[in-house]
Amino acid sequence: MLNILRQRHAAQRFLHTTTSRPGYIVLVPEIGEDSPLGEGLLTPNGLPAFSDITIEMCLGAIGQQAAAVEKSVKALEQDIQSGKKLNSFDIYGELDAVTAPLETTWGVAKALYLGNSTLIPTKSYMNIHERARNARASKFCNKTVYTALLEQGEEASGSGEAEQRLRQKFLLEGNLNGLALSQDGQDGLKEVLTQMGRERGNYKNKVNMAVHAFAHVVNDFQLVRDFPPTLMEATARDPSQPLEGPWKVTLQPQIVEGFLKYCPDRLQRWNVWRANAIKASQQQDKSLENSTHLEKIRALRKRQANLLGYSNFADMSMQTKMIGSVDNLKQIFAKLLKFAGPAQSVQLEELQKFATASGVNHKLEAYDVSYWRRKQLIAEHQLLEDKLCEYFPLPRVLSGLFALSEKLFNIRILEQPKTEVWHPAVKFYNVYDGDSSNSSTPVGGFYMDCFSKEHKFGKNNGWMVGIRNRNKTANLTPLCALIFNFTEPKQGKFPLLGYDDLQMVFKTFGTGLQHLLTQAGYSDLAGLSNIEWDASQVSGYVMSNFLDDPAVLQTVSGHFSNDQIIDTQLAQKTRLLKTQLAGYNLCQELYLADLDVELHRSDAFWLDVVKKMWPVYQCMPLDKKDAHPCSLTDIFAGDWAAAHFSHLYSKLIAADISSSFAEKHNDEHYVAVGKRYKQTFLSYGGSVPTAEVFRRFQGRDPSVEALLKSLDIFKPSQTTENN
Repeated sequence: MLNILRQRHAAQRFLHTTTSRPGYIVLVPEIGEDSPLGEGLLTPNGLPAFSDITIEMCLGAIGQQAAAVEKSVKALEQDIQSGKKLNSFDIYGELDAVTAPLETTWGVAKALYLGNSTLIPTKSYMNIHERARNARASKFCNKTVYTALLEQGEEASGSGEAEQRLRQKFLLEGNLNGLALSQDGQDGLKEVLTQMGRERGNYKNKVNMAVHAFAHVVNDFQLVRDFPPTLMEATARDPSQPLEGPWKVTLQPQIVEGFLKYCPDRLQRWNVWRANAIKASQQQDKSLENSTHLEKIRALRKRQANLLGYSNFADMSMQTKMIGSVDNLKQIFAKLLKFAGPAQSVQLEELQKFATASGVNHKLEAYDVSYWRRKQLIAEHQLLEDKLCEYFPLPRVLSGLFALSEKLFNIRILEQPKTEVWHPAVKFYNVYDGDSSNSSTPVGGFYMDCFSKEHKFGKNNGWMVGIRNRNKTANLTPLCALIFNFTEPKQGKFPLLGYDDLQMVFKTFGTGLQHLLTQAGYSDLAGLSNIEWDASQVSGYVMSNFLDDPAVLQTVSGHFSNDQIIDTQLAQKTRLLKTQLAGYNLCQELYLADLDVELHRSDAFWLDVVKKMWPVYQCMPLDKKDAHPCSLTDIFAGDWAAAHFSHLYSKLIAADISSSFAEKHNDEHYVAVGKRYKQTFLSYGGSVPTAEVFRRFQGRDPSVEALLKSLDIFKPSQTTENN
């Protein structure tokens, strides 16, 4: 995945240590420069020695390995300045090889931090993260290397497709880090980034304070009786006794989402919804308002884009996206809205009729939708999510997921029980490729930690952590960790997965497959590296889309009491969890995606932009006090500025790919399409632009129809062509 904007955004939190090169930051003092290179981190078989790894070892190794990368960049710079003629390997291969140990140590620390932050505390991990990220970024922020690559021209001698792709990456990273600017321009860019770092930090801190400033205490068990176990535990005063109150509802996003879905009291739902809608605004607390910071961030981003030669930040953002331009993106929005808009109106009208028939005598508002959606599923379809999950105990789901992947992609997944891990419950698996010239040698491996305690907040989560990329120069195979935070089994009772959990597990594993099955030779192109932001989640969504097939759903099911598979009728009904109110949900996604783009190319005040965009996508009126842009941390304090649409666009690409699998529901067809998918999306990594990868898989450019069909808001007689 392209790291340009992400690297710069992360850098802005530490700009007080910036050198003269924008985007390249060195932490002081240096850590562990004199320690042997990664000593003790790896076992003889090349896997991390998790039983013996300490914080000090990670800190020492990362400092020494970072220095080695920077030394190699300096040596390359001197070779270029001395007039030495360099080939592609001199530039890319040597840098790739010296970066490999750094990335492995970085990945080990990341897995330990997410798996159990007591092993790698936050402060220590951030030191490791920043030191490694900055050393890696030094490859792309060297003016001498940048100039040499620029002068090579497109047809550099000895360069193949991968080398040309790397050249493009180096040049784009260099451009967006200001290497093409004069010294005055670079100084101006650095000043902009310094100011932006402060503003983004202030924005994030105020959102955090606003979240913690609100607490809604519930004493009546009847108001929480329908809560799922994870939400009950997250809100209970004593998580070990979740059925005993009181229960404290906070503004953590997943707790708000769960409360609005399960609380039967409308006034209480409104209270939490309103607090969430106005947080970090003057409506909540003037000392916590983010409106000022939001406007400053927008202005600074525009100035940043102007300095780099772009008319606005949205146009600059498109340089790292598959979609290519704002105009292309707007066309996609329009095509989707053409069908999602009418579907939203019909679906909300049907929900209103159901609520009215159930005794409601008021018009449904935004804080009513998820509650009555759940009630409708129960009343009209007898679809109870807490009963549905009984068919999906975690071990059964994982064994079915592995079997499906083995069938689709001609691989074998074998557990290696004697491998060192960071917790006894963690398992390690080798992956063997039946299409490899040596199918008895693993092509990669992954750790699976299902019971991490990180970031619970009332909902299960999953992370794919790349520990090591495929690196042909250093003869390294890919390694990753799949980390989930399910509740640990008690008395042999494993977690039962709801529909959202199933989606999350499949999506995380699908992302892991792209990391593990890559054939790209350079680390900077392997797996998810150098993938455009709006294509980075495609492989995950492709895997989760298999759950749309009732036959696949049955293969991963087995009732916890008797291992009975889910019956066909119930498996078919499960799709309603995706398609019910799909038009409404798609319009919410479109609104936020388009709002993000408009806020980064318009000069109008943020509230005026909201008022303009809201009626385009929303049926329900905008609340007069709603100030949701004041708490959009992913966009204004995180990495997703003018990029929030990437989530939706990845879904669109994935749906198109999945439509090829769905043409025929039989094993032979699945395997044939699986092979084609493996040879393109799972193999190329970032060595080929995703648009071209898609053409090689599908033989055409992407269409919106597959996504609309998968959501049941498109009919064969309709057309998605522009009006």
